[in-house]
Amino acid sequence: MKNLAIILSATSLLLVAALFFLFFNHTEQIRKISEAAEKQSTSHFRIAYFETDSLEANYYYFKDLLDQAREKQDAMNSELNSMEKEYQKKIAEWQKKGSTMTASESEKVQQEYAGMQQNYQTRKQALSEELYKYNEDLKSDVRKKIEDYLKNYNKQMNYSFIFASEPSSFMYCKDTLYNITQDLVNGLNAGYKNKKKN
Repeated sequence: MKNLAIILSATSLLLVAALFFLFFNHTEQIRKISEAAEKQSTSHFRIAYFETDSLEANYYYFKDLLDQAREKQDAMNSELNSMEKEYQKKIAEWQKKGSTMTASESEKVQQEYAGMQQNYQTRKQALSEELYKYNEDLKSDVRKKIEDYLKNYNKQMNYSFIFASEPSSFMYCKDTLYNITQDLVNGLNAGYKNKKKN
């Protein structure tokens, strides 16, 4: 009986040792597999970014569009200033006649003045809306050109995400290794130069 207890204890000890060995060996294999999977998944997950302020400062097409937008705004301001000067002349004429006007002439002048103010405000609002729409169309056009270029660019680079970084953006740390701004500027400018030639 004594020998049986020793044999059972030794067998139990051997079985426990075998279980520990299998458990820790299996855990080590799982750890190695998960590390390999993690390395593989992170190697395929790549992120890049571009600086919007640098793009705006160096993209020729964007600069040309800004010039066009300024010209349109200048034309709008010129038209409004011209209207204002015309109205000021009319007001000056009315002021000269002020004391010699009859009551009906004075009432007619007041109605005409109210009409002038209404015309000015209506035209100003229409021009502002037109300028806003024009600027939004330009922004949309630039955004489309950037997106189209990045789709082709990313066919070779295989980034998972490409972010636009603005000076006031949420990114607090950026590794310049992943900054593709210069590639983007060079590619967009080359495309714009080719389009201008044709």
